[in-house]
Amino acid sequence: MTGSPSLFSIPACAWSRAIGQGWTQPYTVRYPSNIDDGPWHGMPLGGLGAGCIGRSPRGDFNLWHIDGGEHVFQTFPACQFSVFEQVEGNHETQAYALCTEPAAEGSLAAWQWYPASQGDGESGVGSQKQGDEFKIQNPKSKIPDAGEYLALYPRSWFVYRNVFQADLACEQFSPIWAENYQESSYPIAVFEWTAHNPSDRPITLSILLTWQNMVGWFTNALKSPEVKVRDDGSPVYEYQPRLGESAGNFNRWVTDGGLAGCVMDRAISDQSAPNQETAEPMEGMGQWAILTNSNAGEVFYHTRWNPIGSGAEVWHSFGQDGSLPNMEDETLAGEDEQIGVALAVRFTLAPGETKQIPFFLAWDLPVTEFAEGVKYYRRYTDFFGQSGKNAWTIAQTAFQHYKTWQQQIQQWQQPILDRDDLPNWFKMALFNELYDLASGGTLWSAATEQDAIGQFAVLECLDYRWYESLDVRLYGSFALLMLFPELDKAVLRAFARAIPAEDPRTRTIGYYYTIGKPSPEALRKAKNATPHDLGAPNEHVWEKTNYTSYQDCNLWKDLGSDFVLQVYRDFVLTGSTDDEFLADCWPAITATLDYLKAFDLDNDGIPENSGAPDQTFDDWRLQGVSAYCGGLWIAALEAAIAIGERVGSREPGVGSRDYARSVSFDPQTQISVYQDWLEQARSVYQEKLWNGKYYRLDSDSGSDVVMADQLCGQFYSRLLGLPDVVPIDCAKSALQTVYESCFLNFNHWIKQTSSTPHSP
Repeated sequence: MTGSPSLFSIPACAWSRAIGQGWTQPYTVRYPSNIDDGPWHGMPLGGLGAGCIGRSPRGDFNLWHIDGGEHVFQTFPACQFSVFEQVEGNHETQAYALCTEPAAEGSLAAWQWYPASQGDGESGVGSQKQGDEFKIQNPKSKIPDAGEYLALYPRSWFVYRNVFQADLACEQFSPIWAENYQESSYPIAVFEWTAHNPSDRPITLSILLTWQNMVGWFTNALKSPEVKVRDDGSPVYEYQPRLGESAGNFNRWVTDGGLAGCVMDRAISDQSAPNQETAEPMEGMGQWAILTNSNAGEVFYHTRWNPIGSGAEVWHSFGQDGSLPNMEDETLAGEDEQIGVALAVRFTLAPGETKQIPFFLAWDLPVTEFAEGVKYYRRYTDFFGQSGKNAWTIAQTAFQHYKTWQQQIQQWQQPILDRDDLPNWFKMALFNELYDLASGGTLWSAATEQDAIGQFAVLECLDYRWYESLDVRLYGSFALLMLFPELDKAVLRAFARAIPAEDPRTRTIGYYYTIGKPSPEALRKAKNATPHDLGAPNEHVWEKTNYTSYQDCNLWKDLGSDFVLQVYRDFVLTGSTDDEFLADCWPAITATLDYLKAFDLDNDGIPENSGAPDQTFDDWRLQGVSAYCGGLWIAALEAAIAIGERVGSREPGVGSRDYARSVSFDPQTQISVYQDWLEQARSVYQEKLWNGKYYRLDSDSGSDVVMADQLCGQFYSRLLGLPDVVPIDCAKSALQTVYESCFLNFNHWIKQTSSTPHSP
């Protein structure tokens, strides 16, 4: 009843919010076409690239990134935990579905819903209409403190207070920790319940997990969706998941080796298949499973109930005594029918007793399909097979190892948690901002001879649905590099393969649409240009690159430098020993630097910006030599020289991959060229851009803007132990000017404008 984070060993730096507490001024999007799901988001569950789900602070499962690269935000109320409680000597019982937002009208009307905590914002009160009256589905719709939700990725907790007499908490996590290239890919969610009896009388509890059979739902019904330009100038296509299409689905009850649970499956519709058990699964097809420890208490089940009906098949018995009718029914779902499963564990706690009850949710949906027929198996299939029939095995593996996984996560996090020099908000952010590695539309493919741990990719964002934008990952990929360095190298190897490729298709450039001018057509991908990204989920990720069409990225003056610097960064920051990685990337480095140098029209050693937005700041029209692109170019030349010297010291062909064996292992000629360019570039950069205080935005536009990122090249050079791009005194002066102009003066301007009264 008075459960606290300390009772359940929750780190003090975990992010927290009262269960069900609403929001007064949540963030809203800039453009009407942008995704705006509202503020109800929680930590994702599921392995990297395995698909993931999210559970919000009000208790609902509402985020479904199950189809690689696609976004579904919708609550399915039947996917939920519920708790029954009865105190000995008290004839009254209580049972709640543990979400503060009741199901929509007409659905699960028999259920009672957990009360929300009081606070600013929405109350979370729900109702159901019956005849001419509304029935409040939650008689305690709002109380001062119903508990809290806490998160420290990849762990999160619900701590329930002032509703049940028992102290209750649920820890939920997936097995993700640094440099773990196996379990971190598993499609599994672990829910460990801790129940404690603080009273002087026995308390009977029953914990219920219900779930819908979602097999076949998460795939695009539109196999060739039209690509359009939306209001912000970016390309977009329609995604239509097959939500609710459950015909042929069935559920079965399974007991095995001290485990009990339900497997959700689908009968293969193609009866002509020679062997339906071994037929290759389609995207979205496979299995889901829930299970628990059958020795944890009395186990009850129901394998076929209507999750969009009243829910009485489950709640009638569960609400009375915490049981289920133990109904086993494998009848296939018909057209327009949906089916669910239910699994409950009932147990009694003596006064002062504490008990832990684990539940496991697994899904085995092994195929990701991009364009029709372009299929990849997910990384976890390297360990569980590709049949799509192994959800039970995955959940069983979780039962066998989840305690070890907990310890591995804690050991990984503990050095940060123990640091007294870091404030709690910073510790919290270090872990919780890693959520994007799982829920960023993440892809992680099965291993091949060419890719020993598979290929990896994360979307730029859900609105800009293309993978691994190279300019963004220049500063946004450090977490992946530090925690999963081999995955970061896999991304850069994919860019290395893409650089020499050419795609002659043309497409409309969206930027001009946003400024009301005719939109020109541009080549999709020029040979030897470094692509902006690795493609989008509706085409062929890793193969059809340069998906974004807001600008013509073949003309960008930063991408080639970005690639070279990230390659050398990954080499240096992982111990400066992976010569094979450098050899893999060297041909692409030489090709893309030659391509970029072709934009040096006056042959002064630095490629010029053209006057169009031709770099990552893709609304800024830079002209001539620019501080941003020029600094990156100088740093990239230094990095290329260092890489060339390292590559040249290796014996030809030793340890290199097939696609890198054409490397010239005597790159001295190329190094000499880079040294000549570098000598020119350094003097030109300083002469044209330094104004005595800072580096001007560019040489030819006449702008006096103080660019905050003018020393990006200098930052990377310092990071990698390369020679400075600019003199140190100039760097210090520029940084001071940036601080004054872009931070102090900007903050002063904000205060002035916010305090100035506006005319009516």
